[in-house]
Amino acid sequence: MKPLVKAILHGVATLCILPALLLYWASAAVLGKNRALEGSSQSFALLPGMPGMILRRAFLARVLTRCHPSVEVSFGTLFSQTGAILDENVYVGPRCQLGWVHLERDVLLAAGVHIPSGGQTHAFDDPNIPIREQGGERKLITIGAGAWIGSAAIILADVGCGTIVGAGSVVTKPLPDNVIAAGVPAKVIRARFPEPDPEPTNR
Repeated sequence: MKPLVKAILHGVATLCILPALLLYWASAAVLGKNRALEGSSQSFALLPGMPGMILRRAFLARVLTRCHPSVEVSFGTLFSQTGAILDENVYVGPRCQLGWVHLERDVLLAAGVHIPSGGQTHAFDDPNIPIREQGGERKLITIGAGAWIGSAAIILADVGCGTIVGAGSVVTKPLPDNVIAAGVPAKVIRARFPEPDPEPTNR
């Protein structure tokens, strides 16, 4: 019965978002996909509760590179890059801001996490040119499977599988798998799991 209910909800959500999809495609033809996504995600971000989550997922599944049917995206979350990838069982907490990011399976983002498209989206080397005119470079940021990112963290580099990033941290350099990191800039505090005891040697 549960798969049937899910299928019905999915179909209803698809019908409900059709007008928004048409508006998105029209805007994308004029403004470009990423700019159109910014506007559309702002509108969908305001929808509360479970209906909002279902409608957001239905919309994002059709405009992002990939958004798995099991993904949960909470109230107030904004997207700016259609190249974003959200894999199985990803949870995105309220009021997050996501750019060009790949959230691998089972990733958890707490409230207010910011993951822009890398740390060099704005160049600032020339003092004679306003920063807004100096361009920049976008980079895909990957959050490894099973990672947990704490509230209000800012992620500017890749995070390894199973790694925990403390609340309020700023990740400026890649983090390895299965560690706990925190701080500004974030540093590895310790491994999540103890090192296995060495095998005894026979004499």
